[in-house]
Formats: sequence, structure tokens, C-alpha cells
Amino acid sequence: MLKSILTPIFSTFPAKPRYQKLLCLAISCNFNPIQTVRQNAAPNIFTTPQLPPTSVYIHLPFCRKRCHYCDFPVVALGSNSPAQTNDNEDDPQINASRVSFESHSPLETVFFGGGTPSLVPPRLVSSILDLLKGKFGVTSDAEISTEMDPGTFDVKKMEEFMELGVNRVSLGVQAFQEQLLKACGRAHGVDEVNEAIEIMKSCGVENWSLDLISSLPNQAPQMWEESLKLTIEAQPNHVSVYDLQVEQGTKFGTLYTPGEFPLPTDVQSADFYRMASSMLSAAGYNHYEISSYCQDGFECKHNFTYWKNKPFYGFGLGSASYVRGMRFSRPKKMGGYINFVRSLENSMVDYTGNTNINVGDLASDIVMLSLRTAAGLNLKSFRCAFGYSVVASLCEAYKPFIESGHVLCLNEQRRVVTADEFNASLNEDGIGRGLAYIRLSDPDGFLLSNELISIAFGVIAL
Repeated sequence: MLKSILTPIFSTFPAKPRYQKLLCLAISCNFNPIQTVRQNAAPNIFTTPQLPPTSVYIHLPFCRKRCHYCDFPVVALGSNSPAQTNDNEDDPQINASRVSFESHSPLETVFFGGGTPSLVPPRLVSSILDLLKGKFGVTSDAEISTEMDPGTFDVKKMEEFMELGVNRVSLGVQAFQEQLLKACGRAHGVDEVNEAIEIMKSCGVENWSLDLISSLPNQAPQMWEESLKLTIEAQPNHVSVYDLQVEQGTKFGTLYTPGEFPLPTDVQSADFYRMASSMLSAAGYNHYEISSYCQDGFECKHNFTYWKNKPFYGFGLGSASYVRGMRFSRPKKMGGYINFVRSLENSMVDYTGNTNINVGDLASDIVMLSLRTAAGLNLKSFRCAFGYSVVASLCEAYKPFIESGHVLCLNEQRRVVTADEFNASLNEDGIGRGLAYIRLSDPDGFLLSNELISIAFGVIAL
């Protein structure tokens, strides 16, 4: 376990700018949509772009080491970044400052991601939560989540996080086999996994998720089955299952080619996905999103902000935001982020919006995000926003997949309609009534999600 070995992490960066200070400055400055790395004008028609976000993502980038598959903006402990600012001990206090909304609803979800948030001292999480409460307000029943890695916390730290209001934990297990954890470059082993699970139970964490990765190098079906079995035995409220993505610029990106040994073939990866869907569903978990399973009532509220295309704030290195219909990201490199925060503090960077709305981009966003979920795409709402023609064309494009069972169409009572009923309802009266929702089937439709969503993009682009 990582206990006293890693004392409060900022003391391990004596020559670095204090990330806590930068983060607090970024939050406390005036918040208008900021033009940084990328922007895409796309106001949310269904939730109104003028509504202030009620969700916040906080990126805490520190890790013990960079995993071999990771391309996230992280800072590995012991990395040699040059000194750039004065590292004094006084963090800025939280001051109420004007945001770009006349009124602001309190936050309903806060998510600490990374990186490894469980590496940081609880006092940092406390200061950030206090700042958010002072600036935006936080509802009394807000979902406050944090990612935690085995080996980075003990009972005492878990209890301190809970006392601060953290009420949901996402535990980054990834695998239950020592050889796979080592192959991934994970900093923890199986013993630390088991200890972390025991801490969840002994501390009485009432809402926690367990993360797994499939399609790892040399991962046999028996290994994947064992990981799923041990996950079910651990009884988390939520399970996230991610298929390995080999990204350029990572160690895996230099070592492996997707689909080639020692990575599984596409067929083997699909079998892993089917096994997860079958075993977790049989154990009582609802497959409510492509990568997400939960017990009844334990969906991740924060992630639903994304799936429903609702606005959200993002603070910290490389974090993304969606405010007033604008999507934008903060710099991913520490040097650029430092300069960005300084400019923000001095009111040198500001972007108040773009009235040139790309309706096609918005429609594509809504289709992509909706089809990731078991709820699917609401055809009536989509028709009201974008017109009958695009919905009819989308339904027509999906006819072969309705017949093959990869795409399901549901009526207003969410009964799956037959292919014959679907074809008979392809008219102005039927779409939105008899044909109320479109969703991808589980698991085969989800496995074709990229292709099926691409078809929708093609329809929308016409």
C-alpha cells in the first residue's frame, strides 16, 4: 500500500508550480467559454445552451507512473519538469467572482479524474470542493465521484475523502492477473486490488464502480472470464468495461499493432465484449451504456451529463468543457496550461460564444451520444429539432440493420417493434409515435456502433 511513502504529493514537486494554485485560479476567474485547443459551435437544443452547467470535471493529473496504454495528460511522480513559478505555501482563497450567467443552478455532479486523484492529499480535494461551493453552489445530494487506484489509499484516506463529501468511487482495477497488470505498466498488483476492494467494503462506500480493460496483450479468454467472475464476487454497484485502444505516442503504440498477436483479433475482442455483457447481465447488472453496467439505480449521474449532451465545466490540465453550446479544451501540456491560467487570471483570454451554429454537428453529436446508451435516440425530440426528412432518412438507412437485429426500434411504451411494423410505420404519422426510439442491440449492435454511427453521420451530412 502507498501510505506514508508518498506524503502529500505537492511536497514531492518542490521545483514545480503548484498545480493546486493553478487549478484554483482557473476555477475562480471569470468563466466564459475559453478559446484554447479546439472549439465546435454546437448549442444544445434539447437543454438550451443558455442554461448554466450543473456538472464539473476536475482533472488531477498526477500518477505514480504512466501506464503503457495511457495517452491522457498526466504528470508521473519524479518527472523532471523545470521550475516555472514561485512555489509558496499560500494557496489562493476562494473568492466569489462573476460568471457569464445571470443566475447559476448549484452543481449536481462533481467528478475528480486523472491521473490518480487518490494520490493527492484530502486537503486538496477539500479546498477544491470549498471553492466550487462558494462559486457555483453544490446541491446537498450531489454525486461527488473520484477515481482511485489500488495501492494509493488506505482506510484512513478513504474515510477522509468520505468525510469531505465524496460519495462515489471509481476503482481502477483493470485486471485480476499479475502478469497482465505488469504488462500494462500498472503500478499496483493483485494483492493491492484485493486490499482496495476490502477497503471499499470496510469503509461502507455505498456507491462504487470497478473498472476493467479487455483485449490486453496475451489476455486469454480464461483470464477475462476470471476477471469478470471476481468482479461480480466483489459486488460493486457499477462496472465499467473498456476495450483496449492502442494510441500513437504510447508504449503500446510502439510495441503493438491492433489485431495482431499478442493483441487479440477483432473476433476475439468481440467475444470478450459478449462475455462481459452475458456474465454481468446474468449477475443483475443493467447494460445502460456501451461500456457501463450498474445495479438498479446506480447509473453514473455525471456520465449521463455527457450522454444527454448537457453542458458541463472542465477544470485542469487538458480538461474539456461544453458551455453555451461551445466545446473547448484546456492545454494538455503543463507549460501551456501554466501560461493559459496566467492569461485567464489577467483577463487576456476570453471567448463569449459563436452565433454561427453548425446544426449538422449538433445533430451528429446527439445521435452519437444517444446511440451509446440503452435508452437510445428519441425520434420525436430529434424530429422536432431537425425535421421529418432527416429522421425518415435515418430510419431508411437503418432498415437493413433493423432486419438483422443490430438496430432496435421501440414504440412509445418501449416495446421492440418488428421489422414489418417498422416498415409499415415509415411515414409522417408513424415516426415519433409507433416508432418512438432507436437503439443498438446488446451486444451485437453495440459492437457495430462505430459503423452504425458513421452511417448516421452520412445521412445527416446530406
